[in-house]
Amino acid sequence: MTLQEKDSQYLWHPYTQHKTAALPIAIKRGEGALLWDENNKEYIDAIASWWVNPYGHSNKFIADAIYKQLTTLEHVLFGGFTHEPAIILAEKLIEILPNNQQKLFFSDNGSTAVEVAIKVALQYFFNKGEKKTTIIAFDNAFHGDTFAAMAASGISFFTEAFQGMLIDIVRIPVPIKGREQDSFDALAKAIKNHNCAGFIFEPLVQGASGMVMYEPETLNKLIRICKENNVLTIADEVMTGFGKTGKTFACDYLTEQPDMMCLSKALTGGTIPMAITTFTKDIFDAFYDEDINKALFHGHTFTANPTGCAAALASLSLLQTQEMQDNIARVNKRHLEFQKHIESHPKVTTTRVLGVIFALEIQTETAASYYGSLRNKLYDFFIENGVVLRPVGNIVYILPPYVITDEQLQKVYQVVEKALEIV
Repeated sequence: MTLQEKDSQYLWHPYTQHKTAALPIAIKRGEGALLWDENNKEYIDAIASWWVNPYGHSNKFIADAIYKQLTTLEHVLFGGFTHEPAIILAEKLIEILPNNQQKLFFSDNGSTAVEVAIKVALQYFFNKGEKKTTIIAFDNAFHGDTFAAMAASGISFFTEAFQGMLIDIVRIPVPIKGREQDSFDALAKAIKNHNCAGFIFEPLVQGASGMVMYEPETLNKLIRICKENNVLTIADEVMTGFGKTGKTFACDYLTEQPDMMCLSKALTGGTIPMAITTFTKDIFDAFYDEDINKALFHGHTFTANPTGCAAALASLSLLQTQEMQDNIARVNKRHLEFQKHIESHPKVTTTRVLGVIFALEIQTETAASYYGSLRNKLYDFFIENGVVLRPVGNIVYILPPYVITDEQLQKVYQVVEKALEIV
């Protein structure tokens, strides 16, 4: 029995309708930007396995750090205890985060990082004796699959089964070029008409909606509007963090800074699940009280797992090397060259690039659904040609490991261009 056949007997996969989906590909090995399946077919991982693996598969530097930590302390509860890896990681992150971020709370993944932030925003005002129960979010946002994170997400089929059970969310349009004022006006209206505790956003790039991009200046203004109206701001950097946009954090492009930031995915280099939500001291101080009921009663069994902290420290070390920064610049340069080459293609309507992120939109007569026939046709074509890409409707994006070679990137571009012939 093959791994695929055993998988179908036991396992339930994410975002999958198992009655109609093909069997998942069984991967046996990875190295750098490459993966090999059980039949030894080679694939280029052009999306860094859902954006988590910027330094390449089976990275020996991170693996050695994990091994060393496992032989010292694999885990200890974080309730009433602490340990050196968490403290050192906090110190390293505080050095590179926006300077208003002073406190870190550990959790397990991007969704839980967002869950913590939303709970903190709501309880912040509760602790101060104010009733603010609404969160503002962008149209077509995606912040995760736990309940508060799901509520803040705007992709309907992710949430339609749970309508009427979710926290109060008011949505505003994304401030894409030419629509900035619509977003400013909608934010002001939302704050005026609702008791808004916080505004959550994916800074500069909306990932799951198809790498929709907008400018730092517009986000600066949205944050200022919130600050002027005592609404907390939450930057969901789960996707954009740790170099994806060309800077360490997308918020590094801003002059205004959020009150909270959510980190995960590339935090540990794609090795161990871990997330961190960061806060200003003012937010922490709203929970710092002799009244036990004002504490943040939230936690996870593997909070601040020492092994995960060791992986994160190794990942940060790699990110900060000149070699990795040069890789990020190199991938960005190649993306810009491919953009110039492909943007005039008759089947391409728009292209966009930021850091190591490239996206193009394919011209269609009707709106392409998220998991519709066009998306599935493209996905199958890419897999057949040995490239892992997951289109979003009619949008094809590339977000590769920073260590991908120029030759591997060129193959990805060629396969994407060839795919335009089949649509």
